Amino acid sequence: MWTPTEEEKYGVVICSFRGSVPQGLVLEIGETVQILEKCEGWYRGVSTKKPNVKGIFPANYIHLKKAIVSNRGQYETVVPLEDSIVTEVTATLQEWASLWKQLYVKHKVDLFYKLRHVMNELIDLRRQLLSGHLTQDQVREVKRHITVRLDWGNEHLGLDLVPRKDFEVVDSDQISVSDLYKMHLSSRQSVQQSTSQVDTMRPRHGETCRMPVPHHFFLSLKSFTYNTIGEDTDVFFSLYDMREGKQISERFLVRLNKNGGPRNPEKIERMCALFTDLSSKDMKRDLYIVAHVIRIGRMLLNDSKKGPPHLHYRRPYGCAVLSILDVLQSLTEVKEEKDFVLKVYTCNNESEWSQIHENIIRKSSAKYSAPSASHGLIISLQLLRGDMEQIRRENPMIFNRGLAITRKLGFPDVIMPGDIRNDLYLTLEKGDFERGGKSVQKNIEVTMYVLYADGEILKDCISLGSGEPNRSSYHSFVLYHSNSPRWGEIIKLPIPIDRFRGSHLRFEFRHCSTKDKGEKKLFGFAFSTLMRDDGTTLSDDIHELYVYKCDENSTFNNHALYLGLPCCKEDYNGCPNIPSSLIFQRSTKESFFISTQLSSTKLTQNVDLLALLKWKAFPDRIMDVLGRLRHVSGEEIVKFLQDILDTLFVILDDNTEKYGLLVFQSLVFIINLLRDIKYFHFRPVMDTYIQKHFAGALAYKELIRCLKWYMDCSAELIRQDHIQEAMRALEYLFKFIVQSRILYSRATCGMEEEQFRSSIQELFQSIRFVLSLDSRNSETLLFTQAALLNSFPTIFDELLQMFTVQEVAEFVRGTLGSMPSTVHIGQSMDVVKLQSIARTVDSRLFSFSESRRILLPVVLHHIHLHLRQQKELLICSGILGSIFSIVKTSSLEADVMEEVEMMVESLLDVLLQTLLTIMSKSHAQEAGEYVSCLLSLLRQMCDTHFQHLLDNFQSKDELKEFLLKIFCVFRNLMKMSVFPRDWMVMRLLTSNIIVTTVQYLSSALHKNFTETDFDFKVWNSYFSLAVLFINQPSLQLEIITSAKRKKILDKYGDMRVMMAYELFSMWQNLGEHKIHFIPGMIGPFLGVTLVPQPEVRNIMIPIFHDMMDWEQRKNGNFKQVEAELIDKLDSMVSEGKGDESYRELFSLLLLEKVEQETWRETGISFVTSVTRLMERLLDYRDCMKGEETENKKIGCTVNLMNFYKSEINKEEMYIRYIHKLCDMHLQAENYTEAAFTLLLYCELLQWEDRPLREFLHYPSQTEWQRKEGLCRKIIHYFNKGKSWEFGIPLCRELACQYESLYDYQSLSWIRKMEASYYDNIMEQQRLEPEFFRVGFYGRKFPFFLRNKEYVCRGHDYERLEAFQQRMLSEFPQAVAMQHPNHPDDAILQCDAQYLQIYAVTPIPDYVDVLQMDRVPDRVKSFYRVNNVRKFRYDRPFHKGPKDKENEFKSLWIERTTLTLTHSLPGISRWFEVERRELVEVSPLENAIQVVENKNQELRSLISQYQHKQVHGNINLLSMCLNGVIDAAVNGGIARYQEAFFDKDYINKHPGDAEKITQLKELMQEQVHVLGVGLAVHEKFVHPEMRPLHKKLIDQFQMMRASLYHEFPGLDKLSPACSGTSTPRGNVLASHSPMSPESIKMTHRHSPMNLMGTGRHSSSSLSSHASSEAGNMVMLGDGSMGDAPEDLYHHMQLAYPNPRYQGSVTNVSVLSSSQASPSSSSLSSTHSAPSQMITSAPSSARDKYRHAREMMLLLPTYRDRPSSAMYPAAILENGQPPNFQRALFQQVVGACKPCSDPNLSVAEKAVPAAPSSWSLDSGAQEAQPFLSAHMGRILAPPVPPRSLLHGHYSLHFDAFHHPLGDTPPALPARTLRKSPLHPIPASPTSPQSGLDGSNSTLSGSASSGVSSLSESNFGHSSEAPPRTDTMDSMPSQAWNADEDLEPPYLPVHYSLSESAVLDSIKAQPCRSHSAPGCVIPQDPMDPPALPPKPYHPRLPALEHDEGVLLREETERPRGLHRKAPLPPGSAKEEQARMAWEHGRGEQ
Repeated sequence: MWTPTEEEKYGVVICSFRGSVPQGLVLEIGETVQILEKCEGWYRGVSTKKPNVKGIFPANYIHLKKAIVSNRGQYETVVPLEDSIVTEVTATLQEWASLWKQLYVKHKVDLFYKLRHVMNELIDLRRQLLSGHLTQDQVREVKRHITVRLDWGNEHLGLDLVPRKDFEVVDSDQISVSDLYKMHLSSRQSVQQSTSQVDTMRPRHGETCRMPVPHHFFLSLKSFTYNTIGEDTDVFFSLYDMREGKQISERFLVRLNKNGGPRNPEKIERMCALFTDLSSKDMKRDLYIVAHVIRIGRMLLNDSKKGPPHLHYRRPYGCAVLSILDVLQSLTEVKEEKDFVLKVYTCNNESEWSQIHENIIRKSSAKYSAPSASHGLIISLQLLRGDMEQIRRENPMIFNRGLAITRKLGFPDVIMPGDIRNDLYLTLEKGDFERGGKSVQKNIEVTMYVLYADGEILKDCISLGSGEPNRSSYHSFVLYHSNSPRWGEIIKLPIPIDRFRGSHLRFEFRHCSTKDKGEKKLFGFAFSTLMRDDGTTLSDDIHELYVYKCDENSTFNNHALYLGLPCCKEDYNGCPNIPSSLIFQRSTKESFFISTQLSSTKLTQNVDLLALLKWKAFPDRIMDVLGRLRHVSGEEIVKFLQDILDTLFVILDDNTEKYGLLVFQSLVFIINLLRDIKYFHFRPVMDTYIQKHFAGALAYKELIRCLKWYMDCSAELIRQDHIQEAMRALEYLFKFIVQSRILYSRATCGMEEEQFRSSIQELFQSIRFVLSLDSRNSETLLFTQAALLNSFPTIFDELLQMFTVQEVAEFVRGTLGSMPSTVHIGQSMDVVKLQSIARTVDSRLFSFSESRRILLPVVLHHIHLHLRQQKELLICSGILGSIFSIVKTSSLEADVMEEVEMMVESLLDVLLQTLLTIMSKSHAQEAGEYVSCLLSLLRQMCDTHFQHLLDNFQSKDELKEFLLKIFCVFRNLMKMSVFPRDWMVMRLLTSNIIVTTVQYLSSALHKNFTETDFDFKVWNSYFSLAVLFINQPSLQLEIITSAKRKKILDKYGDMRVMMAYELFSMWQNLGEHKIHFIPGMIGPFLGVTLVPQPEVRNIMIPIFHDMMDWEQRKNGNFKQVEAELIDKLDSMVSEGKGDESYRELFSLLLLEKVEQETWRETGISFVTSVTRLMERLLDYRDCMKGEETENKKIGCTVNLMNFYKSEINKEEMYIRYIHKLCDMHLQAENYTEAAFTLLLYCELLQWEDRPLREFLHYPSQTEWQRKEGLCRKIIHYFNKGKSWEFGIPLCRELACQYESLYDYQSLSWIRKMEASYYDNIMEQQRLEPEFFRVGFYGRKFPFFLRNKEYVCRGHDYERLEAFQQRMLSEFPQAVAMQHPNHPDDAILQCDAQYLQIYAVTPIPDYVDVLQMDRVPDRVKSFYRVNNVRKFRYDRPFHKGPKDKENEFKSLWIERTTLTLTHSLPGISRWFEVERRELVEVSPLENAIQVVENKNQELRSLISQYQHKQVHGNINLLSMCLNGVIDAAVNGGIARYQEAFFDKDYINKHPGDAEKITQLKELMQEQVHVLGVGLAVHEKFVHPEMRPLHKKLIDQFQMMRASLYHEFPGLDKLSPACSGTSTPRGNVLASHSPMSPESIKMTHRHSPMNLMGTGRHSSSSLSSHASSEAGNMVMLGDGSMGDAPEDLYHHMQLAYPNPRYQGSVTNVSVLSSSQASPSSSSLSSTHSAPSQMITSAPSSARDKYRHAREMMLLLPTYRDRPSSAMYPAAILENGQPPNFQRALFQQVVGACKPCSDPNLSVAEKAVPAAPSSWSLDSGAQEAQPFLSAHMGRILAPPVPPRSLLHGHYSLHFDAFHHPLGDTPPALPARTLRKSPLHPIPASPTSPQSGLDGSNSTLSGSASSGVSSLSESNFGHSSEAPPRTDTMDSMPSQAWNADEDLEPPYLPVHYSLSESAVLDSIKAQPCRSHSAPGCVIPQDPMDPPALPPKPYHPRLPALEHDEGVLLREETERPRGLHRKAPLPPGSAKEEQARMAWEHGRGEQ
């Protein structure tokens, strides 16, 4: 049965409960629960986290706590009965817990660990509080520690500041706003102090001076580890000031036995002392802890003969020091004891013992030495701060250890009244004694006694040091053989006061013999009295005492015998006639010195003070004595304060008339003395004296009389120092007056009461008289008035003892009223006057409501005056704060209506004015003070006050002014953030007061300013205030924790909703005046609706419908509402406001309202448009606010920009986003895109003089000027982006404008700019970018990307893999799709992100430019990759059944063409795909392209070898011919024959007859080309390679034979085949020319005119699959090097001749030492040339397959400059190092088209056996031969030549091939623009001069006929333009004028080339000559083989006028071949020097 609980109401979960039972409540450990019912071990209740969810939970999981239950029953509330600070700690730790974990996530590790430490401390402190075992003081201290840590944590975690009072959280309802503000300030200071870890005492409110904090050193001796002494020791510790050279503390004595332990067993672990009363000034002194070690034993330590064993002497042993400054820092940081070791040093010369500590400190090492042992005194130190009571309270354990209090010599800075002390410190300084006839000096010991007047030795009056009991005699230590000993030992003499007078000291001197008897022989004595005859004690000085002779037999029983003698020189002067017959004779040659220092609160050394205290002895001197009292030191006066005061009042009673004024002055002097900080603590002594000991019952009359006389004199006297002193002493004078009157009244039963009252009133009249005097011209009077005003508030409490509250209040009002009311008396007086008022308000008098009613008007009057004048605002605010605090406190108990009414009338208006002034100056602190005052006042006001306030306005203008003021103040209050962000309590209270006040004022606004008196200004101010209020950050409850939100809602509710209702209500009250606020209030109201509070949104959104309706009524449309709403929506959403739910609610509410209107259609259209805009804006904001990548931001911006332009036609917003987009591009360094973006704005402008307003960052200017500025900026950006072709039209446009305006200066500038752009195009190298197609699939993408595909222009050097990684990092949730197929609906609609990425090839629009012969390739390169809108991607596949014997029959190509919405480049780096087309290329068309490309490759290679002047290395030609003729792996063109010349195929495909014929013609052409190639090969072949040549001819004959039946035209053997040598002309003749059709076809399908000009791409990946360049594949073992770089290094060495360098550039290496390529290595070719892919098949059996796969998977390589990737080959002495072994194992041509460059090798694996369609070709027979002769083949003998460290440069002549009867004419252009260019020397160039590869081929360089892979050109009537040609060579250092010997014979044409060159020379050209690489042609033999025409590109020249750019000097430089110069060449030496300089740099 469930029964309600009675006691068990509240508990804490101590074990998590999962709620696994029906109705179970899930609970986490640490949660608190409220228990409602119980049943058999189960409770039913709620968690305080979720109070709405009830459930059951086990009772044993709950720890019950006591609680207070209110409102018992269903709705009862439970408050835990525990200390509020414990509750706060619990809640705070729970709040910190989640934030603490976030610190770790955000890598704020330092704060993470600090906070963990603080949390653990808080848990521990909370546990201590809950234990209940602490004393009240300990509880207070624990709470202090807790609050410091809570505030520290809240500060560092950015949480709210908690206002506290006495460590408790204050309730803001119980105190005034002013007090709350001050508590926030003090909490902030407390936090800052704890943050800086400075634990200083905070000043108490109202405390005028802070007491200095004394420091204390706790010292404990742990052990003395010297065991070498073997005797008892005394260790004396003291503090020594090195700078002053004196000891500043008493000595602490520790007595140790010979084993090093304490001599007293009770002292074990208790050898400790506290050095007290060190001031802050002392801590800065050069202090040392000095330890003197005195041993007690034999005279000499190591000599047992010296002295008998029974006699022990005190003998010096050693000393140790420790610098306090050195250890102070560590002691300050550590709050506990810290150990130190003090090394003990011994004195080398005993006579210097008194200075040993100084010598050790000064490190005078010659005067002391260290014993062999390395140990010493081990002490521990601790620094303590505070007064002794505090130290005793905080460290009770220290005082339990028998602590020896070791005091400072002299008094501390603060003398405490109860500190009774009477210590005389005597220092035994030195002595000078006679030798006395001895041969050696004496061993002197001094014995001292303290004797009383009767000769009795005083017991226990000598202290050697604290820590040991006092003794009756003192024995000094003995210095061995010293007649002039220096002791320097301080002895403390604590002699009782009553025994001090009459006592004297006797010093006895003995010689300690070291002979056998060892007796101590007395030989003299000295003495000194302690007090002089006049009653003063011995002065603090050094005293020389007379030494009197005596012997052992002398007796001191009759002390009178020597006391009559003079003890020192002063005595002797006093009594010169001393009889010589006395017993004791003075030894004139001997002397003894002592020094004394008295620290006594009872004895004085001052004669004047004694004379005053004993005035009755000399009554005639009383006037003089009183006059000299002010010269007595303060220490002496406070010591005898009571005695002096008694004396003064006795003198006053004795003769009032005579001594009255002097006594008054003396009293004033003593009172003022107690105002000194040093004696401040004696004020209580004075108070006690007045209350208990003062007996001057008649004194008041004289004191009043003197005081009044002083007041009255103040108007006349010029010097008023004594008057001012009397004013300052006013407080205690009145205390004496009142106490005296009380005593008199008590004695006389109240007689003379009236006289007393009248005398007080007269005194106040005098006070008013003084204050009313005009002090502007008298500075002294000003000071008098100031002194009076300062002291005046202190007398109120005394007056209240004698007068009623009203009477005292009237006195005070009259006095304050007598002050000048105008603020002109000077600033200092203003301050004093206000301070006096402030202290009046703070006084007890003001706390009485009766006195407040009297005093408030005058106080408010003065404050009002100052506020009007804006003077002394801080003091005024303090006064007001105190008033409000008192009124608030009083209001809790009594009615304060009248007082509040007074303050409202006097202050409200002036407060508002003051606040407006302060806020305009942004004085934060003053503003905070006055805001708290204003809020305090408004909070105290009730309905009546507001009603009176509003009724009191005389006119509506006054009311309007008031409303405008208060609304303005409130607005500023929210805008300026007067209170810091973390003052949440203060901010919420402020908001509550504002909303309450506005509710009172809104009715007045509606009543007075709505109808005929409508005032736009007031209403606008009101609306602005309401909007600001709702948008306040402190009221946005959604962003705070649920617990805090609940607390705020419980206390205040949601104030935004309150204000929203008020705002809506007022809007409705406007009626027809609403139109005045359209469109002005649209933005503010929109801001309100964007607040994430559903109720506020529901209230406010309908206002927009109201606005639309009113504008529709007035204008017939709502264009203004529309425009403003869209503008403001943009800015607000970008600021972070609004969300998806707002978009939906906005649409829903407005559509619902609009549906009912007549203008429904336009309204719906508008709402829909705004909703769609919001959708885009939210996307844009999400991109911008997150750490999104530039691509996403740019894409989002473009999307939004287009929406503004196309859908809502907002030109201004469109332009804004143009500039935002431009800024993003500039930040990402996309300069070309930035230029295109700005161009959009430029195109909106016209060349007109229409003025334009200031906009964004543009000033006011004409449209022409803005457009000109834009054009210049765009041109600049195009230049930075190296897109000069786009900048040139703009240059022309500007030039046209300048020309029309005759602005020739600007025209000249722009024409030069245009010219420089042309130069840049021809001279500067540009990288061709890669293009990538990206598909974004899935619903998780932003909607502007969702299920769309884009083509992106890659960054420089960005390859596919890098691009893919970049995209995946931009979309970390995305998954990369591993196939190129179009995704299905399941992927498109899934809640995920899929990315599909692959490279695509651009299809340029400017085909005509690319096909023009004379266009330089640098120009063509631009048009290949710019202004591109179409892109292509090829994918191979098999259609129909796959023929295993010949796969080429079914191998098709799927070619996808993508068309974009805009051309690239444009305003973005990527654009959406608008259309995609898909076509299929048949196997036959593919074969045609492959054979055609191979023919062109062969033709080019053969042509290059034909024109060599010397025989060179022809390995490349050998391999290329071998690969085509003996295509053993892939079967060569025979596989095409089998596939396409088969009758079955011809019958099945009758439509392919023409294509088959074309293929046959191409094959026939190939045979001719091979014939010419063999002829060239025969001419250049090395003798050792003849067998290979013979084999090639044999194979060629077999090949021709196999084709005989197909091609009857091959019946004649080529000259190469017959083996006869034929002249070159015959060779040419033997090559039958092709038909014009084939010429045309070849020219269009395979642009050979672009041969040898590789593209310097920004990526090593191709844009499409089927354009792999031909490669030479080398299968080598480890001897070839382990990496492509090694191989490349060796290959370079194999070709030292620069002419052949190019032949090595396209070598692909399949090294057996490399790992298999993975998907990542597919495109990772940074470190290898384009075709140099390393891989290692798992077995020899897989080598060929693997090589083929590598070639198939290799995408088209677009090269980058070699200098960026490869170092130059290093040669030894100009010769290459020999290869140990190299194997040309297989020459492979891979012709399987690459299906997808994005897939890894593993994904495209094929079976191990060569597939039937892989036409791998090679020459296996050549392997042994090649391997045997590899070294010689690769390194033909060449003369040694020193080579420049860098890339080899290779020169060749450009040539045009005559294809018909008429050869093409050589282009007539300068040498500078000549198409004659060098081969690029880059090892990464895929097309070099000697390279037979062609970038349009998919096979390898040597695959020949067998490399019949498809081309990337399909067979069509209109061939696609060429897109993948190479860029020009990388820039190198060229010598501009050096004539080089041509490396081979140039090609000649029928037109005389020399004539052409002559004609060229006649044309004007640039001033600098052609580069050295351009070779002038000599008339020589005609070309042997007509290759197809091509135009190589210009070399990249990066220097002008022969000066190299800096970047070129950093690159490896090309080697110039040294050539003979023509005789008389003026530039020979210059060229040689340039070359030598280049070598030197390398």
